[in-house]
Amino acid sequence: MSDTVRRIVAKRIRHPEAIFEAAANRVRAQSPFNPRGRAMILAADHPARGANAVGGDPLAMADRGELLERLCLALERPGVTGVLATADILEDLLLLGVLDGKTVFGSMNRTGLAGSTFEIDDRFACYDAGSLARMRFDGGKMLTRICLDDPATPGALEATAKAINELAGEKLVALVEPFLSGWADGRLRNDLSPNAVIRSITIASGLGRTSAYTWLKLPVVEDMERVLASSTLPALLLGGEVQDPDAAFAAWQKALSLPTVQGLVVGRSLLYPHDGDVAKAVDTAVGLL
Repeated sequence: MSDTVRRIVAKRIRHPEAIFEAAANRVRAQSPFNPRGRAMILAADHPARGANAVGGDPLAMADRGELLERLCLALERPGVTGVLATADILEDLLLLGVLDGKTVFGSMNRTGLAGSTFEIDDRFACYDAGSLARMRFDGGKMLTRICLDDPATPGALEATAKAINELAGEKLVALVEPFLSGWADGRLRNDLSPNAVIRSITIASGLGRTSAYTWLKLPVVEDMERVLASSTLPALLLGGEVQDPDAAFAAWQKALSLPTVQGLVVGRSLLYPHDGDVAKAVDTAVGLL
């Protein structure tokens, strides 16, 4: 067990209140953007949905000590503005004291477990707006799969709208990640064609009593200029698992020139790059901004 994990476990056992003390004393970010006016958010909420795989390793993200060490290294790099994760990981990072000056997004719905028959029934069992406000975080993120042949979809959309409303009531950002999805061979798959992404954007953008605090988290697909013309909501580009880093970086750079795009939210491709060099991968992504 690494020294990092030992320190965290000791605090969790002997002084669990240290989590809330760290949250209360954390220096909040003055802006969600770096000096270049862009956001660079590290995503680490995959494990809570049972999605621990990176490349050929099905449990790469399951080693918490290693994940935390990679996150700490990435958070130290210039230009990185924040992190997105579930409570367990964010509280580990609070105990390690690495969230000062960072924008923090809490993941809100993780019950649509990867590979399950109930992926669309993605209930909100993590953060809610009130807890995010009490922790002095900056917003909440929700994965919103829209499956036209799954009867759980209306409930998932209603839950997303409720979260948007409650976050707006706290003046916190609602970071909505929409996909038009469908079942094929017993698995739920996201349709990443431009027309499908456009449809998901127009549906998600209309949820809630107000869109004043709603941002979108979107995949980079073909014809991004036409895709992003479908909404005026601020957008962050998601990374996903990257097979060809050079091609991914080129696609991100091109999409970053579009007016609604405010930055990147990237997880596995930066935290677990093919060559193992986290700092280099993060610095390359920040350089695109």
